[in-house]
Amino acid sequence: MEWLKRLWWAIVLFAAALAAVVATTWEPDRQLGQLVARWAPDPSTFIELDGMQVHVRDTGPRDDKTPIVLLHGMASSLHTFDGWQRGLQARHRVITVDLPGFGLTGPSPQGDYRIDAYTRFVLRLLDNLGLRQVILGGNALGGEIAWQTAVLAPDRVSRLILIDADGYEPSVLSMPLAFQVASTRGLRWVSERILPKPLVASSVRSVFGAPERVTQEQVDRYFEMALRVGNRGALFQRMDQAQFGASALLIKRVRQPTLVIWGERDEMISPEHGRLFCRDIPQCRLVTYPDLGHLPQEEAPAATLSAVREFLGS
Repeated sequence: MEWLKRLWWAIVLFAAALAAVVATTWEPDRQLGQLVARWAPDPSTFIELDGMQVHVRDTGPRDDKTPIVLLHGMASSLHTFDGWQRGLQARHRVITVDLPGFGLTGPSPQGDYRIDAYTRFVLRLLDNLGLRQVILGGNALGGEIAWQTAVLAPDRVSRLILIDADGYEPSVLSMPLAFQVASTRGLRWVSERILPKPLVASSVRSVFGAPERVTQEQVDRYFEMALRVGNRGALFQRMDQAQFGASALLIKRVRQPTLVIWGERDEMISPEHGRLFCRDIPQCRLVTYPDLGHLPQEEAPAATLSAVREFLGS
């Protein structure tokens, strides 16, 4: 019976330790109203679409016949393109959006976070904004949504900008710690209730090529966007529904001129995938950055914009 006593005390100690962790790192959801003042200043706006209030920033000349629409990656928000939007809006109409499940838009009422649900969302967004054709760009998850939209509705997309984009079977080198926790089903109940800010900071730094470039404001933003009511549950649903690489054969159907940008220090998606995109897309140009990671557009907006401007002017 001695082993039963030891097992009992082990369970008690584990439960006590877990309770202590939850008590000290408990983070309740943030209501939208708590977040808007800081994270949705002008020119942010919200439009009603698919039962959601979708967070959008739409800047630049309204007579631009082919606006640029930019889509962020998983667990991110439209703010990742702030630098690009500021740098392009003098000459181009630039539209960024918080995708369903992320940012201030929050969870989808349907709970559908498959790629085809996102492509349909993008097309309905374009219809809502009265846009016949756009230049479509995206980072990571947003990149896959962009190229799949271009395949699904080629008449709506004139050009593509893919930034460390999803698409091929992943050969993941490493995953941010916050994602590892989120993907562990046994920790879901705890993960929906706690969110240590140092964990978020570590995860953000891990996707930068130079972690020292991460600012406190960026850590605050990723932290508070994750806490937007419903976003933690939506992230888990997205990870459960993801089928990474399942549609890779469709990449060969992309016919639009495409700029592929990649950070060579990306430890989430191998830089080899950038070369694969330009192997499979006929009109493709690859630009890589030796010192950047998974978020080149956020880590070094000025440096990466030079390739974008050249692409847009070609």
